[in-house]
Amino acid sequence: MNIDSIFENNKQWIQDKLDVDANYFEELGKGQTPELLYIGCSDSRVSTEELMGAKPGEVFVHRNIANMVISIDLNVMSVVNYAVDFLKVKHIIVCGHYACGGVKAAMQSVDLGILNPWLRNIRDVYRIHKNELNQISDEEKKYDRLVELNVQEQCVNLIKTAAVQKAVRNRGLTVHGWVFDVHTGKIIDLKIDFDDILKNIREIYHLD
Repeated sequence: MNIDSIFENNKQWIQDKLDVDANYFEELGKGQTPELLYIGCSDSRVSTEELMGAKPGEVFVHRNIANMVISIDLNVMSVVNYAVDFLKVKHIIVCGHYACGGVKAAMQSVDLGILNPWLRNIRDVYRIHKNELNQISDEEKKYDRLVELNVQEQCVNLIKTAAVQKAVRNRGLTVHGWVFDVHTGKIIDLKIDFDDILKNIREIYHLD
């Protein structure tokens, strides 16, 4: 994309919206009532609303490298708390994607500078699931499986938070783990069995 063309593209986009609905921006300015919080990767190939066919106002979005939910990251925690406590979203989706550069970088034994503390969390996912992953001989399949397991662990991190626990208990908030397949365009629901995964840590994290 040529940066000089962005403002012209914006003018055309505005006109296209007004041609369909003269009140489009007036309605947009009235506020948001999204039912979904989407936590995804910053990768430029993954266009959140477009891949879901969502309209403006329907999805509250947070993106970072490798769709991480880290308890000491004030950015993602602020987004989660705002979405859950104030927007009252009904669903939280953590969506990874195959061919994720962040996950692939975490699999390499190299010094990545400022990225080291961030990617350490993905390396911990590898450590937790090392036995399963080391049985996969095909490197690409192992890489894809780590993408899926990373989504699973970030969903678990979400469920550990007080705001999410209260919303699950009080109004039926649901957490979902998805993967976007960049090779086919499909969204895959991992159908994660959180009850089974969390049964051994419920007492520690008070997940009742």
